[in-house]
Amino acid sequence: MHSLDSYQHTDIQRRKFLEWIGLSSLALALPAISLSGCTSSPDKADEIPDFKNVFDLEALSRKVMGEDAIEYLNGGADDLKTVKANLEGYDKIQIRARALIDVSNISTKVELFGQSLETPIILSPVGFQKFFHQEGEVATAKAAASRKHQMIVSTVSNYSVSEVAAAYGPNLWFQLYPTPDRKITKILLEKAEQAGCPVCVLTVDTPVVGNRETSAVTLFKLIDAGELKMSNLDGILPEGMKFTDMTVTWEIIDWLRANCSMKIVIKGIVTREDAALAILHGVDGIIVSNHGGRQLESNRGTIECLPEIIDEIKGRIPVLIDGGIRRGTDIFKALAMGANAVCIGRPFCWGLGALGQEGVEIALDILKGELIRDMQLAGAASIEKITRDFIIGY
Repeated sequence: MHSLDSYQHTDIQRRKFLEWIGLSSLALALPAISLSGCTSSPDKADEIPDFKNVFDLEALSRKVMGEDAIEYLNGGADDLKTVKANLEGYDKIQIRARALIDVSNISTKVELFGQSLETPIILSPVGFQKFFHQEGEVATAKAAASRKHQMIVSTVSNYSVSEVAAAYGPNLWFQLYPTPDRKITKILLEKAEQAGCPVCVLTVDTPVVGNRETSAVTLFKLIDAGELKMSNLDGILPEGMKFTDMTVTWEIIDWLRANCSMKIVIKGIVTREDAALAILHGVDGIIVSNHGGRQLESNRGTIECLPEIIDEIKGRIPVLIDGGIRRGTDIFKALAMGANAVCIGRPFCWGLGALGQEGVEIALDILKGELIRDMQLAGAASIEKITRDFIIGY
């Protein structure tokens, strides 16, 4: 079993990385750049290669974090068919590029829930980030803030929502698992509001935990050993009580309205029927999500679920999507299909595990850079210009 001590500090991670690149093809293929804050000259040994894409970060994170952590991060339910479907769904969609359009000035700004965001790329709520890096959600928050990306913090974050908000700044969003005891859920809402969170993202696809046969074994051992604590629930969740509730129904929307002032966004909607119910119950937004393929083995990618939901919602509330996004073209396709924004999980966590805050910043820079280039190549100078006319094959 890996101990958290194996990847506590960035300097340890860098030393491991430097040992690795001596044997890696990356050392031959990529030029060197300095990390943020590094002032040494290009010939110094503490510089790192310029990562071409997020998969390069994945390769490094595997070396630094070890197999247990990367297996958990990349894992999913049953035979990983839904994880695979999330990725392959984007490959079925083709982009119809337009020519002779002025793309010298690209805008990636979007408006969501009363906020003006610099980019439609949002950091999904990922729990237990200290499993990947000792600074966990705090490092992620600092990176998201420095690159002006919206972040959603998980109920089961290792650092508390107040600690993450202190690192991130205003307008951090909070993801909620409704506990069986609503008094505990109310305390969680109060903590989020005290931290200044304007949006509550209610996860609805987890009445029970999916069948993750091998990928969470080490994580659960670390939790049981007290090395990974759920700070938001620390001291308020009785021993033996689960942090998810299999009895929760649509009535919880009214309960949330009565117990917090945050915008209510539902994460885990994959059908038109539930999209219609979300409108009926007055939610403020939807995130089309299958939990990264970690819950039901549906064999259905989220991008395949998106069209029926967009057609049902008809622009009445924002629709976001996560699952399988690895490239700027994936983001472009999701936006063209009608999503207002996208959420990423594994890509920024690969960066976190590889290099901490710097790695998250690199992951965000790569994806935003790819999106801007793809917008230029396709002929769309702003997010609102990206419509279904740009895609076929869905």
